[in-house]
Amino acid sequence: MGFGSRLTSAVLTKKNPVCVGLDPRWQQLPGVLRVDPRARGWQATADAYRTFCYSIIDVVAPLVPIVKPQSAFFEELGPSGVSVLEQVVRYATSKGLLVILDGKRNDIGSTATAYAKAYLGTDSPFGADSLTVSPFLGKDSLDPFVDRCIEADAGIFVLVKTSNPGSGFMQDLSLDGATISDRVADYVQEQAMKTADSPNGYGSVGCVVGATYPEQLIAMRQRMPNAWILIPGYGAQGGSAEDVRHGLDSRGLGAVVNSSRGIIFAHEKPQYASVGDWTQAVEAATREMIEQLR
Repeated sequence: MGFGSRLTSAVLTKKNPVCVGLDPRWQQLPGVLRVDPRARGWQATADAYRTFCYSIIDVVAPLVPIVKPQSAFFEELGPSGVSVLEQVVRYATSKGLLVILDGKRNDIGSTATAYAKAYLGTDSPFGADSLTVSPFLGKDSLDPFVDRCIEADAGIFVLVKTSNPGSGFMQDLSLDGATISDRVADYVQEQAMKTADSPNGYGSVGCVVGATYPEQLIAMRQRMPNAWILIPGYGAQGGSAEDVRHGLDSRGLGAVVNSSRGIIFAHEKPQYASVGDWTQAVEAATREMIEQLR
């Protein structure tokens, strides 16, 4: 079963499209996880990140279909952090969750192939189900990732229209009547159809379109009817449930909606101050997002 079909099954099983982003930041960790600053080093911090992410996974695994570790926060710690990233991916998989590794990788030729083999598939070193990919270098830089998706029953999410305020600097530029985002979207749709297990199903090549641009989300949903959309920008970046609904079809499929800070650091929010320990705040915030999207 291809990644697109596996994601469809997971969303239907959990009855929601919530994706929990795993973005550990030292200063926002619950106090109980922060080691004595005098003893703090890369390995100690990485160990704390592992405990933090494992605890979140334990809470959300029964509730949501997918999680998204952000590679940068682990890589910041060097080899210790990279090792923990792989452990977090494997742990999430062991708990029945699908995993998007948010690495935004890209290159050309054999280098792109090497990236794809490093991250994608259960037989890869990192073991991720899917990976975010940048399209900036062009079609021949994306093809090796698509080939790996087919080979390993994995998936990719190509950056089409990102949620950051400066995304229009390049993505909105018009070329022969179509924006750069449109051109990338057309490639994604072509590959989504190619990797779909059924003619009207969702393929294993998806895209990233931010909740912060709801009008473009509507247009991109129409332009890529066979592509899963990863929607960042919900919650902390300003995207609402009303904004993200445009990425979903009538069955509640076709998109996964990511929230990172709004869930994993819920213990910082006044409305969750009385729910118990920090993991209970994570559960309360997750359930609230599920209900909002429902």
